Amino acid sequence: MAEFTMELNDEQKEVRDWLHGFAADVIRPAAAEWDEREETPWPVIQEAAKVGIYSLDFYAQQYFDPTGLGIPMAMEELFWGDAGIALSIVGTGLAAVGVLANGTEEQIGTWIPQMYGDVNDVKVAAFCSSEPDAGSDVSSMRTRAVYDEAKDEWVLNGTKTWATNGGIAAVHVVVAVVDSELGSKGHASFIVPPDTPGLSQGQKFKKHGIRASHTAEVVLENVRIPGSCLLGGKEKLDERLARARERARAGGGERVKNAAMATFEASRPAVGAMAVGTARAAYEEALEYAKTREQFGRPIIDNQGVAFQLADMRTSIDAARLLVWRASWMAVNGRPFTAAEGSMSKLFASETAKKVTAQAVQILGGNGFTREYPVERMHRDAAIYTIFEGTSEIQRLVIARTLSGMPIR
Repeated sequence: MAEFTMELNDEQKEVRDWLHGFAADVIRPAAAEWDEREETPWPVIQEAAKVGIYSLDFYAQQYFDPTGLGIPMAMEELFWGDAGIALSIVGTGLAAVGVLANGTEEQIGTWIPQMYGDVNDVKVAAFCSSEPDAGSDVSSMRTRAVYDEAKDEWVLNGTKTWATNGGIAAVHVVVAVVDSELGSKGHASFIVPPDTPGLSQGQKFKKHGIRASHTAEVVLENVRIPGSCLLGGKEKLDERLARARERARAGGGERVKNAAMATFEASRPAVGAMAVGTARAAYEEALEYAKTREQFGRPIIDNQGVAFQLADMRTSIDAARLLVWRASWMAVNGRPFTAAEGSMSKLFASETAKKVTAQAVQILGGNGFTREYPVERMHRDAAIYTIFEGTSEIQRLVIARTLSGMPIR
């Protein structure tokens, strides 16, 4: 087990500084343009691939950092650059985590490289879980996967929504119902390979924030995929479903995690780190502005009302980072989230990002309300953190249920 320390080691500092340089030199100069265009910033993703940031190897190195801080450190620096572009760069990671969490070694080796492509032909991947009538309530999922035993194929039908990279991805990871009587325990995850007939992009959403990240519906119409595309394999699925049916007949028992929840639990601290990066960026803009902007013959930071806001902003950001780091360290060292520490980190960091970016706009006054200053974009971007990968309300529900052991509704 890695020894706990509050200090990054020399290798981590080197990676952090490298990522910060890329965020400052490549991401930030392009941020306003791609926010206005509301398009996937393929040239920036390719630049990230050229230097090794957009690659399986890079994320594997950070994922297997024994301190657990590799991923949150990387997320914070990239999202400090710009949330929309950064999400375009790291969005494939959610699909990759879905495969890592549920797939076999062969599936991991086969599909994750195809999610990224190569330097000359970059690809992206999409994780498809939410539906028009099933966002936080995954038990209401309607997308169905039916096994055709004669052909050893699965047939998928349904519509997914809010899918990052949905429709433009080379590889889609789709969560579907295989046994409707088991509720969320009857779900499984599937790989839909590139160019599979029947998969199409539905509506592309025009969003309030993170506008450089592609978000769309994914429509599945009689999509046939090989049996080998069921993550984890059919034998493992059959065993899991049998246990779930037995527990249902017995009137309860040990909780069984479904495929989507396993992915979300693994990614929540990383989302918290994204929020920390956006909050830190807004705080730094506000601090610099407050030190140089003069009113009534002195910098506005001389006013206690402004100075105290900045003090609270920095305190909340540092507290959020510590919660993220704790959850990340616990996860990599196999410590159970007995108090829902992963959800705590995501909840506090996302709420901090919303509050801090709003305070930054307020400190910049009228300038903060214009697109000439980046805090306006940061404020719009921050709104997503309390919504995706489990709303703040869902995080509070998870924490409350974990602490109390009661089925709070």
